[in-house]
Amino acid sequence: MRPQWLRRARRFGTRSAAVVATSALALTIPFPADSAVLTERPVSYVDPLIGSSNGGNTYPGATLPQGMIAWSPTSTTGDQTSTGAANGYQYDTTRIRGLSLTHVNGAGCNPGAAGDVPVMPFVGDVTSSPSADTKDAVYAADFTHAQEKAVPGRYTLGLKSGATADLAVSKRAGVADFTFPSDRPANLLFRVSNSLNGSEDSHVEIDAAQRKVTGWVLTGAFCGRRANGGTNNRKSYYKLYFSASFDRDFSSVGTWKDGTLSAGSTSASGGEGYATGADRAGRGSGGYVGFDTSSDNDVRMRVGISYVSLDGAEANLRGEIAPHASVAAVADAGARAWDRELSTVRVGGGSPAQRTTFYTALYHSLMQPNLISDGDGRYYGMDGAVHRLARGQQAQYSNFSGWDQYRAQIQLLALLKPRIAGDFAQSLYNFARQNNGVWDRWVHISGATHVMTGDPSAATLATFYAMGVRNFDYEGAFDSLVRQATVPRDEGLSDAGCPGQCVGQRPNLAQYLTSHYAAQDVCHCWGGAAETLEDAVADSALAKWAELLGRDQEAAVFTERGDYWANVFNPAATAGAGYIQARRLDGSWVTPFSPGSDLGFAQGTSATYTWMVPQDVQGLAAAMGGRDAAAVRLDGFFHKADGSWSLRGGDPLRYDPTNEPGIHAPWLYNALGQPWKTQETVREILNTVYGTGPSGLPGNDDLGTMSAWYVFSALGLYPQTPGSASMLLSAPLFPSAVVDRPGGTDITISAPAADATHPYIDAVRVNGRTTQRSWTGAGLTTKGGTLTFCLAEQPNTQWATDPANLPQ
Repeated sequence: MRPQWLRRARRFGTRSAAVVATSALALTIPFPADSAVLTERPVSYVDPLIGSSNGGNTYPGATLPQGMIAWSPTSTTGDQTSTGAANGYQYDTTRIRGLSLTHVNGAGCNPGAAGDVPVMPFVGDVTSSPSADTKDAVYAADFTHAQEKAVPGRYTLGLKSGATADLAVSKRAGVADFTFPSDRPANLLFRVSNSLNGSEDSHVEIDAAQRKVTGWVLTGAFCGRRANGGTNNRKSYYKLYFSASFDRDFSSVGTWKDGTLSAGSTSASGGEGYATGADRAGRGSGGYVGFDTSSDNDVRMRVGISYVSLDGAEANLRGEIAPHASVAAVADAGARAWDRELSTVRVGGGSPAQRTTFYTALYHSLMQPNLISDGDGRYYGMDGAVHRLARGQQAQYSNFSGWDQYRAQIQLLALLKPRIAGDFAQSLYNFARQNNGVWDRWVHISGATHVMTGDPSAATLATFYAMGVRNFDYEGAFDSLVRQATVPRDEGLSDAGCPGQCVGQRPNLAQYLTSHYAAQDVCHCWGGAAETLEDAVADSALAKWAELLGRDQEAAVFTERGDYWANVFNPAATAGAGYIQARRLDGSWVTPFSPGSDLGFAQGTSATYTWMVPQDVQGLAAAMGGRDAAAVRLDGFFHKADGSWSLRGGDPLRYDPTNEPGIHAPWLYNALGQPWKTQETVREILNTVYGTGPSGLPGNDDLGTMSAWYVFSALGLYPQTPGSASMLLSAPLFPSAVVDRPGGTDITISAPAADATHPYIDAVRVNGRTTQRSWTGAGLTTKGGTLTFCLAEQPNTQWATDPANLPQ
């Protein structure tokens, strides 16, 4: 049952207040002509080093859009079992132990995963086992950023040892030029077991006659060291194969296992395990090849990778990089690929710094999902078997950070790359069928990691469908997600992995369906209040999807379930202010309660989660005493008591730009009838929280989520709620922008007055017609059209305030 106050709000409506008179001024304001020239070659504005400091956990290495290979440094701070950051690279750590073939963008666990097969150019003789060098004192090297250059698809690094590496990649392969001092021994180390989280096993083979080094690593363990249930994910779920070919003979070869070096050996095996510190240090295997550089100090290496087989790695290499291809040629092709990808959004005007921030954010947004299928269409499934693509599917993708991505990144993917979005949706459905019908909430390569909370797959696929994506088995996927949301499973009663990696994807579903909330004392989840909110968002999205499919019965059921958030809203919390609060099975509230507490929540506090009702902002406002009262509450979420901004995080009572449950909060003012506050808040975040340089992201990029937030906000748009194609409006950062819609009409955004002194909307036209709504319907995103903004220096407190025209 819904609380009485919510039923009243539904019956009488929250839009029945007196209609505010439409501003005649807004209808007669002249819209100046757009004269901004659209950006040419947007790839030239990208700086892959943005986000490599300040906890952004991006990586600067060479990769292509949705690429399988991501060739980037593995840093060391003096511990071979750790790095300077979650993804292996931290800008302030200027020592590396290799250049690894795989990475994940912006994951928050430290270390996260991947970083597979570091290849290290080493100047000197190999006289001991690199695995025995547990402090990275010998087989690692320092560098300076003056000797580092990162551009999309290419990465170059000079080491203090005198060696340099110049890397470029295709989708599944790469080519490198390694140069060495001509008067010193030159070697390449293949640290096959040294993935970021360790490895169960690994193998290397050296074929001197064929000038090849091949091998594999059996690994996984995403978030395997996490304090929250960390041992749950210390497991293997993928094997990465590699095949490296050289343009010259080897002068020496050797291998190692644990502490033993075997000069002249051509084969070795052995993993490091998934333990930490001393329990892992000194373990592992690898191989090395040496070169005579006295007359020629350049070594060219071509490498292909596969998650299926060694033959697959070699076929990927043959199919993507020609035998004599140069680094420059491959890099040029990569730059063109990125330019095509980034040209899906062309902006005009703005400062060079704003264009760099924007296009780097777009670059990070479109790195993922990542290919895991070979060029022949084979891929390794979640059931441990090799599969082929489904009918009509062009690629199998993975790396789904669901809890993060469903709030902004997947909407951007659907808007700009609908074909890839459809293949991604099919990929997740394929995985679910291989996983006994379970849609895991955080999928890495072929592994179900269980990380985070809620049911983000439902929100994701419902959003894809709403935004016009159709190239997947949407009927089958819908039915499967409905089963996950309605049929309890045994693992939903397990505490394995909790909190943080709970194995139940709809934990204790039977209790949830009876109580209409996740009870903190029996939920078998990370936090009962958070789980309730997440499930309510997912169910609301399923309801919208059901409506579009004409599935009226399911639509009615899930619409009702989308209101279950109200059952964890305590109107009496904190002297009657009202907050989201965890409840026990008997209906009592979990105490003691504080808005700044994370009890009952997942990586957040009640102060943040209280705003996480994007599907029913009007209902939330009614619970808080009305829209005006809610707006006052929201003011306090973004400002300190003295009125100053609080937008960078660190305060459990206020906005955190890196905390997904609250990143939509600046846009809630639109639904509360005060859209000018969304405009000033979003602009303040764009100007002060994001920027250029290594610390230009506010925190973990979370597989493009924070970057996607910036892209949407800079365009003056933001997704209203999962399962919908509607967009909320704010003032664009650039005078003009064109969003390419493949196969359809573009979205053209014009705001000629956009600059630092015009952060407010005075009037808007949609497809040439003046609107008094601070949101757009699905038509703009699914069919294209024009948005024209008249911007002002001061807020227009009359525009888009009519209660009858507010977004839900």
